[in-house]
Amino acid sequence: MPDIHRLLRFTRIMVLTPRERRYLRAIRKSGLFDRTYYRGAYPGLNAFYLRFPEKHYIAYGEKLGYRPNPDFSPDAYLRYNPDVAAAGAPPFLHYVRIGHAERRLTKELPEVVSLPARDMPQVRFEHGRPVAPYAVVVHVYYPDLWPEFADRLRRLTIPFDLYVTLTHRGDETEELAARIRADFPGAFVTPMPNRGRDILPFVTLLNAGAFEGYRAVCKFHTKKSPHRQDGDIWRRHLIEGILPETGLEEKLEAFVEDPAAGFWVADGQHYTGTEWWGSNVETTRHLLQRIEIPLDREALSFPAGSIYWVKPLVLGLLRSLQLRLEDFDPEEGQVDGTIAHAIERVLGYLTTRAGQRILQTSQIRPAARSSKPAFVSAFYLPQFHPVPENDAWWGKGFTEWRSVVKAPSMFEGHLQPMLPADLGFYDLRATEVMGEQARLARSAGIDAFCVYHYWFDGRRILEAPIDRLMARPEIDFPFYLCWANESWRRNWDGLSGTVLLEQTYGAGFEEKLAADTAPYLRDPRYARPDGRRPRFVIYRPEDMPDPQASVARLREGWRRAGIGEVELGAVRFHVEGAHPVPEGLFDFWVEMPPHGLVKGADYLFGGPEGNRMPAGMNPAFSGLIYDYAAVARRALSDTYVRSLPRSTIAGIMPSWDNTARRGSAGHVAYGANPATFNVWLAEALERRVPQSYRRELFVNAWNEWAEKAILEPSLTFGDLNLQVMRQHLGASDPATHPGEPSPQDARNS
Repeated sequence: MPDIHRLLRFTRIMVLTPRERRYLRAIRKSGLFDRTYYRGAYPGLNAFYLRFPEKHYIAYGEKLGYRPNPDFSPDAYLRYNPDVAAAGAPPFLHYVRIGHAERRLTKELPEVVSLPARDMPQVRFEHGRPVAPYAVVVHVYYPDLWPEFADRLRRLTIPFDLYVTLTHRGDETEELAARIRADFPGAFVTPMPNRGRDILPFVTLLNAGAFEGYRAVCKFHTKKSPHRQDGDIWRRHLIEGILPETGLEEKLEAFVEDPAAGFWVADGQHYTGTEWWGSNVETTRHLLQRIEIPLDREALSFPAGSIYWVKPLVLGLLRSLQLRLEDFDPEEGQVDGTIAHAIERVLGYLTTRAGQRILQTSQIRPAARSSKPAFVSAFYLPQFHPVPENDAWWGKGFTEWRSVVKAPSMFEGHLQPMLPADLGFYDLRATEVMGEQARLARSAGIDAFCVYHYWFDGRRILEAPIDRLMARPEIDFPFYLCWANESWRRNWDGLSGTVLLEQTYGAGFEEKLAADTAPYLRDPRYARPDGRRPRFVIYRPEDMPDPQASVARLREGWRRAGIGEVELGAVRFHVEGAHPVPEGLFDFWVEMPPHGLVKGADYLFGGPEGNRMPAGMNPAFSGLIYDYAAVARRALSDTYVRSLPRSTIAGIMPSWDNTARRGSAGHVAYGANPATFNVWLAEALERRVPQSYRRELFVNAWNEWAEKAILEPSLTFGDLNLQVMRQHLGASDPATHPGEPSPQDARNS
């Protein structure tokens, strides 16, 4: 008999009544039934039912109080809409036909509880402190759920540090905090005011540096759904989805090692579709504008429920929004439209902009990694120290730091000034700084700096950093030289304006240049990417009166100086010089974005189509703004690649913005941030590097602060650009020690 009953139940969903078939057509047409959500929300259903989720909902699910999507509760809809209950209409059918257009309430309004006031705690975590590979962050609003969470935490088999925030309820909160500290001696535990739901406590820890150094962070909270018959089952499903009892280590490793993965959520918790905007569009737009990310209201994808694993890149981008207590709405039981609701949507945009995905548990599997470059270089500017010439031209004590700190904001959300973080406003006469730069670069997979060499027919300038390095052989600073052979001009572009220091090419300049550079080429730290020849680059070969003859004499000069053969390259500049270079004259060319990459359709301001900026402009601005993402796409296109000389090293840039130098006449790559840099780098490794000269990669630049072409840590983005490099190039950060026991290791031993 039980088998007959089971068969009849299965048959029931296949043989719908005419009225139910009309119901089915209506919900399919509406697009409001979320099949992925339904299957993930009710995993205990028979697999047969999960093949036909809409039919199961119509026949059985609605009567059981199941949700067709995360924001629709049949029970709540009937309770708040008594006319529907009186008519005896199926609640979801009424909603898709009438209630959706009328914006009727669809879920339980949260209970508004008056809780004791408390100030936000002042927390700060030591930079570089030892940490476990993973962090688990729990927010406790409902204290009665803590025992359930504690039991789950004790059974985790991964190494983790535990952070617990508790909504302050008075003495009972202090007692619970003491109990948690006793059960998990290494945990960080702190009460928080009742503001910003579980989001503000998490952001507070993030801004305080709590999550630096972790491979991934797990976040969950005491979610209750009192309006749902299966509230406890649903909460446990969400947590079990990201902390499964079996296979957690394998899934977590696959998630962390996949450069395209940003979030891991339980099945059914990746929401897509504009119907999930609610009243959060404008708040989301303003938040994203803080880091030059435009909002497309026709595209929405985000991790719902605030229960997930998240990777460092998205966390760093969230931190760069610089959210504070005053940004968050006072708690009044709002069901939508608060900054906490908007941040859920923001997280989706950050993930998408970074070229990453929100993965549900069933989607996590090992991903193929792109091949690493054979050698990675970054342009390096030695300008950061005073010299008499700059004193005379720009004022006593001038370095480019003076321009950097005065960079003007030219549009709403313009990321200027961009200021240094970890290394500060350094002076490169302190050679120890160069050692620290090299340490950071190696941790990100950079093999050598290509250092600009300023030589004007025998006259040197800005030579102090590299010359002092020669006297400090113990400082490991891998480098090679790029002769920056353009005249210095007052407008900084090397092409126009008053000449300050002219580049000349007197008779015999080649032999003098070879002799002057030979001591550097002999240094053990001087890079030989092919394992044999020291490398040298010329910035503007077309400016030499006779490039072919000059190159031949330069090579011969190095031979006479005892250097032997030199691997000689040139930068592919965006403006052709007066003297064309014959094919094959150089061993290689260096692609240097944005030179040669920006075209008419890319301009957002100052181009052929006028003002297309998605942000309000400063009326004083008269320069050019172009779309960083569009330039990155062109750099990856087959048409562009075919236009390059053979033996070109593929180039990328983290950003570009020279308003620090040129003010209102500057050129800006809009939307350049670690998210879009991550996209360009990932695609370049897959599509450009395999065909690049010797499979090399070139970055413009390491420290061009006045052009905002920087990999060094900034106050805005921290070390996210370095983290992007590290994720893709497989390098490790020597400041962290994954797997090493942490003083905060919260495992119950």
